[in-house]
Amino acid sequence: MELLQLHYFRTVARLEHMTKAAKQLQIAQPSLSKTISRLEEDLGTPLFNRKHRQIQLNEFGKVFLKRVDRIFLELNEGKREILELSKQQENQITLTVTIPRVLPDLLKAFLSKNSNVKFQQFFLQPTSSMKEQLMEGKIDYCILSATIDDPDIIWEPLLTEEIYLIVPPSHPFSDRDTIHLAEAKNEPFIHMHTGYGFRNLTDQFCHEAGFEPHIAFEGDDSTVIGDLVKQGLGIAFVPEITLLHQSNQFPHSLSITEPKCRRTIGIAWSKNRYLSETAQQFREFVKDYFTLLSTRLKKNDNL
Repeated sequence: MELLQLHYFRTVARLEHMTKAAKQLQIAQPSLSKTISRLEEDLGTPLFNRKHRQIQLNEFGKVFLKRVDRIFLELNEGKREILELSKQQENQITLTVTIPRVLPDLLKAFLSKNSNVKFQQFFLQPTSSMKEQLMEGKIDYCILSATIDDPDIIWEPLLTEEIYLIVPPSHPFSDRDTIHLAEAKNEPFIHMHTGYGFRNLTDQFCHEAGFEPHIAFEGDDSTVIGDLVKQGLGIAFVPEITLLHQSNQFPHSLSITEPKCRRTIGIAWSKNRYLSETAQQFREFVKDYFTLLSTRLKKNDNL
């Protein structure tokens, strides 16, 4: 069994299409088919269900793919570790976030003390995509408002914040400071796209209040959502951190007294990914940063 065979198998398994896999691998399809057949002979079992020209990963193939993915992850992590030890690798940190509002201040503060570090960032992705990136070793960290349930992923809470409701300036609720969420059941909502952690959370709040929200618009930019609310096109949920950083960009906000609408932000990373000394320093910096931010939120609540 050779690494090249495993690489070919991995590509075919993910595409479940021999022609597409051959094109991506830039080899002839007959050669690819023979390689997969030899691998199956070595293992003593087929890895795909074949019907005419269609192929589909079977139960044996799914089990084997998990092991093959782990092999390539370990090889990649070993290479990264060696490059760092030999001082050939750049100080680079890759991360994805679901709360981009805090990122400029966070990175500015860290880079002021670590100017030689480079960041690669991925914004606002569904939780399932972030989990996949962590498992495949594509990123060092996720900073997100949803837990990732997997024994190979560590998730540490950073901060718990309140979720507010914002309404247009002339709205009947605009002269109030608090609201029971059930009072908004007939209102049009401007929501994040389905699949994102914040959207899942706010949908849950509405369910706890006894109603399904009527979605007037969906988006993924808090500033645009705020502008749509200002235009009187609906109401929206907004996190406390966003209000703290962009208070002038949003219309009137109300604290939701029932149900309690809060979210916990955490940082996640894979147990299997090699984290450089710089990446580990960044994680500790993030924890300290959010501790200070939590203090700011508490002071703001008491004003």
